[in-house]
Amino acid sequence: MSPLDTIRQQRAAIADGAKKYEQSMVRFLRDLIAIPAESSQEGPVIQRIKREMEHTGFDEIRIDKMGNILGRIGSGKRIIMMDSHTDTVGVGDLKEWKWDPYQGKVEDGYVYGRGACDQRCGMASMVYGAKLMRDLGLAGDYTLWCVGSVQEEDCDGLAWLYILREDGIKPDCVLITEPTNLQVYRGQRGRMEIEVHLRGRSCHASAPERGDNPIYKMTTLLREIERLNTRLRDDKFLGKGTITVTQIRSLSPSLCAVPGSCSIHLDRRLTTGDTKESAVAEVRALSGARDAEIEILSYEVPSYAGLVYPMEKYYPTWVVEEEHPLVQSAVETYRALHGRAPVVDKWTFSTNGVGSMGICGVPTVGFGPGNEVDAHAVTERVAIDHLVQAAQFYAAFPLVFAHTLEHEQTAKASAR
Repeated sequence: MSPLDTIRQQRAAIADGAKKYEQSMVRFLRDLIAIPAESSQEGPVIQRIKREMEHTGFDEIRIDKMGNILGRIGSGKRIIMMDSHTDTVGVGDLKEWKWDPYQGKVEDGYVYGRGACDQRCGMASMVYGAKLMRDLGLAGDYTLWCVGSVQEEDCDGLAWLYILREDGIKPDCVLITEPTNLQVYRGQRGRMEIEVHLRGRSCHASAPERGDNPIYKMTTLLREIERLNTRLRDDKFLGKGTITVTQIRSLSPSLCAVPGSCSIHLDRRLTTGDTKESAVAEVRALSGARDAEIEILSYEVPSYAGLVYPMEKYYPTWVVEEEHPLVQSAVETYRALHGRAPVVDKWTFSTNGVGSMGICGVPTVGFGPGNEVDAHAVTERVAIDHLVQAAQFYAAFPLVFAHTLEHEQTAKASAR
């Protein structure tokens, strides 16, 4: 019997088993929401995840030097890794919230709170999906690693550069549990953080004609950047590249002095065909940037464990072809569980896939509970039913993918 036949035959048992763990997942999720953990502050939430992994019976649990937690089940040939980042954004102005963002309010079939959707729900479903997999004997010739990664909100992909380069694990695939609204996602636009600096000449503000005010020079460049955004490259699948100014600042010895420099921060989203070099060249070509210094920023912030692992703030675009065995395994897993094909799409925002697939080239796919429109919102929430359905998928997917990969490689060997 093929793995897909096994999943179809056990569809009801998988659904019932995930439903049985619904309250456990809700409890775990609420516990995670109750622990504030912005980037580089994830230590307490990592420890809470560790206790749940111990409770649910993982074979091995390790916390690496960066502070990522990795839980293993099985020891088979194929290496499958699933990811849920453990940090959240902050809460902003508490007056915008209609409830305590760290309460984990349960109401009308949803769990509300900061991190409910982005991305604590993926962790809750992943841990219990792994338990369900073992309960129902869906293990195969694979090793499953469930990862709680750090610092994603500040520097997406960084933790996976460390895991893939330093932790000694060579996966066949990575499944990201960021919110996909229970759809299969196979790519995303990339992004860059760029700063543009214009120099002037400082002087006393009582006689501005003695100096050269760079703020005035920057206004020309700001208009050019706004126009550049309208003519950036478009892609049928990923959509259009974008560029926008997210911060402007000046450096002056006093509020009674003309500043000596002015800088802007650019958020550049990269579609298919865009590169680091082409994005910088587009800004460089603008008339207002003739005398500008253009800088791609770097991230060098210590993790909560104290490790500094520098990364340039260039997060490349990535796409896995729809015909790839990984994408097809995800599609067929969903079809076997629900009797219909899933929607196959892409994220609007950026994920750790920029590290696993974009930089390191490990085939990556996404499937997660929650809708990305709720991420970072003051109404952030996840449907409890999504937790249950995602756990079903995580329980079934490894067996299907491991078999698909083995079949593909056998077929290629026979064709030689």
